[in-house]
Amino acid sequence: MTHGMRTDTHSPHLDGDRGNWRDTATRYSLLPLRVFLGITFIYAGLDKLTDGAFLNDSGAGSIGDTMRAVRDSSAIPALVDLSLKSPTGFGYAMAFGEVAVGIGTLLGVLTRLAALGGALISLSLWLTVSWASDPYYYGNDLVYLMAWLPLVLAGAPVLSLDAAWRSRRRLRSGGFR
Repeated sequence: MTHGMRTDTHSPHLDGDRGNWRDTATRYSLLPLRVFLGITFIYAGLDKLTDGAFLNDSGAGSIGDTMRAVRDSSAIPALVDLSLKSPTGFGYAMAFGEVAVGIGTLLGVLTRLAALGGALISLSLWLTVSWASDPYYYGNDLVYLMAWLPLVLAGAPVLSLDAAWRSRRRLRSGGFR
């Protein structure tokens, strides 16, 4: 009896070859995270910009009073002190930063950079505003920080302007890259 190499292929799917659904699922796996974080950060930034009280130096619901309230319980009081030098300016920077991060993430524009910005915003909020959460997992900023990390590492490989630009560069260089 002779043993030869099989040249036929066998589909792992019962209903025929549908393409490799696992590869497709893997390729698109970060898309729900991108959409969620993008929309959430755009909403958070716009919410701050349209809130009549948030951007004030003091008063109920203001960024200034919030930062003064968390100063002594934060991990890095000096970071809070820095924001208190100009609470309104810090509030605007935070709001516009969130909108920029959200748009970049949602559209997939400089996604790794946008995700790094989102991670830094979440890290700063965790070390200041939600640091005193007990137990620690009640503070949502730590969860957001961890959610940003896969996007920092992987970027936006599909349905993004980054992917379109990468494909365009590949075509221009003759398929190499």
